[in-house]
Amino acid sequence: MACGGLEDHFSGMLEVGGFLSTDVAELNECESEGLEYGSSRHDNELYTDILSLQVQGVSTTAFGRLLNMPLIAIYNPVCGDGNAKQFFDQHVFPLLLHHGKTIDRVAATEHAGHAGQILIDFLEATEGEITAVLGSGDGTLHEIINFLSSASLKGPRANAPIPRLQIVLVPCGTANALYSSIFPPSVEGDSVNCKLKSIQSFINSSRTIPLTLAVATLFSPRSGNKRSQVAVSSVVVSTALHASILHDSESLRKDIPGIERFKIAAQNNSTKWYTSYVKLLPTLGTGRVQVYDPANKTFVDHPESEDHDPIVDVDGPFAYFLSTVNVDRLEPAFRITPLARTIPPTEASCEVVLLRPLRDPSVSRDNLEARMAFVPKLWAVLGAAYKDGAHINLRYDTGGEITTGGEGPTVVEYIRCGGWEWIPDDIDADTHLLCSDGAISHIEKGGRVVCSTETPMNGAGFVVYAQG
Repeated sequence: MACGGLEDHFSGMLEVGGFLSTDVAELNECESEGLEYGSSRHDNELYTDILSLQVQGVSTTAFGRLLNMPLIAIYNPVCGDGNAKQFFDQHVFPLLLHHGKTIDRVAATEHAGHAGQILIDFLEATEGEITAVLGSGDGTLHEIINFLSSASLKGPRANAPIPRLQIVLVPCGTANALYSSIFPPSVEGDSVNCKLKSIQSFINSSRTIPLTLAVATLFSPRSGNKRSQVAVSSVVVSTALHASILHDSESLRKDIPGIERFKIAAQNNSTKWYTSYVKLLPTLGTGRVQVYDPANKTFVDHPESEDHDPIVDVDGPFAYFLSTVNVDRLEPAFRITPLARTIPPTEASCEVVLLRPLRDPSVSRDNLEARMAFVPKLWAVLGAAYKDGAHINLRYDTGGEITTGGEGPTVVEYIRCGGWEWIPDDIDADTHLLCSDGAISHIEKGGRVVCSTETPMNGAGFVVYAQG
C-alpha cells in the first residue's frame, strides 16, 4: 500500500485538534487486513513510527512529514581519499534500500559550491522540510550552509525562508570533525559500521541536534566603501597557526591527501607568532566571558569580564588562536576543545583556545631566539591535544617549563564566550589569514573580523542526526 493510501486510511481517525485518535488495537486490525508497507518510503518501521506518533500525540502535520519528507543523497567524489562514490554504492544505498528508505534524488558534486545549488534545486522541486544524506567532509557542509544562508528560492517557495534541513552525515572527508565529535571514535577504528552511525540514527528515527553557527564578518578599513564579507561555519573559525596550516596545506593536498599534510604545514609555520589585538565578547545568557579553571575543573567568570564592562581585551602576540562550535575535536583524536563535550554549553557560544607565548615566565620579548625556543612548547601543547585534550590542564612552573600540576599560569587559555573580534597588525601579513571550516579568507589591511554565534529557531537552520 502506498504512503498516500495509508494516510487516507487514517484521515477518518483525526480529531479536530489534529491528533491521531485511533488506538493500538485498531492499528493491529489494519495490519491484519493486509496493509503492506514494503512499497512505502519507510518500509516496515513505518508501522512502529505510527505507534510512536499515537503514544506521543504528534500532530497530523508531523504525521504527514513522516510519510512524505523528501530525501536526497549528495556525495563529493573527490573529498578525502576519493572513495565516496564507492562507499555509497557498496554500503549507504544498500542499507537505506534494505530499510525501505527511498531516495528521491542522488547527486555527485562537480565543483566547489555545487552541493548548495543541488539542494536549492531540490528544495524548489519539493515541499516542506527535506532530509539530505551527505557524503563529504566538513568543507562541503560549509559550502552548503553558506550557499543556503544567502540563497533565495524560486517557484512555489518564492519569498519563503529556507526550511530546516535535516542532515545525515557520512564521513568521507579528511578530518571529519563534526562527525567524529557527534560519534566519537571507538575501538572499531575506521570500520564501515563507524561510518554508518548517522545513517543508522536516521533509520531508527533517532534524535537530531541543531547546529550552532559561527558567523564571521570581515570588515574593510573604515575609510573604504567595500561591503563586508561574511563566512558562516559549523565547526571552526581560526587565525594564527591553524589558519596558516590550512592555507599552506592546500598546496600539499594533491601529493598528500591525508591528514599528514597538516603536520607538514604545521612544521613549516612553527616559529611564527601573530601580532594582533583581540576582544572577547560575552554570551547572551551569562552576560560574561568565562575561562576554564583547571584547579576546579569548571568554567568561571573571566576576572576582567565585569558587569559594567563584560568585554575582555587580550593583547598578542599569539602562537595559536582557534574557536569552535558543535565540536570537541578537529580530527578523530585531536580534541582541541574537549570541554564542548565534557562540560557542554547551554546556549549559543564558542570555545576559544589561546596560546600566548609571553605568558611563559621564561619569555620576556618577541625575537627569533625566543620563537625558536618556544617551538618545543608549542608541540607539547598540540601533542597533549591528541591525549584526550590534556593540553587544557598544562601549566608553567617558575622557570617556564611545562608541567601537569602546580599553581603556575596555564599554558593555554580556554575561553567560552559569545564571540570575538580579531584586529590584526597591519604589517604582519600572516595575521591576516582567517580559516572558516577550512576555507581561507584574507583580512584587508586595516580591517578586522568579528565572529558571533547563533542557533537558528525551530523550523529553520540545520540539524544533524545524532546518537539516540
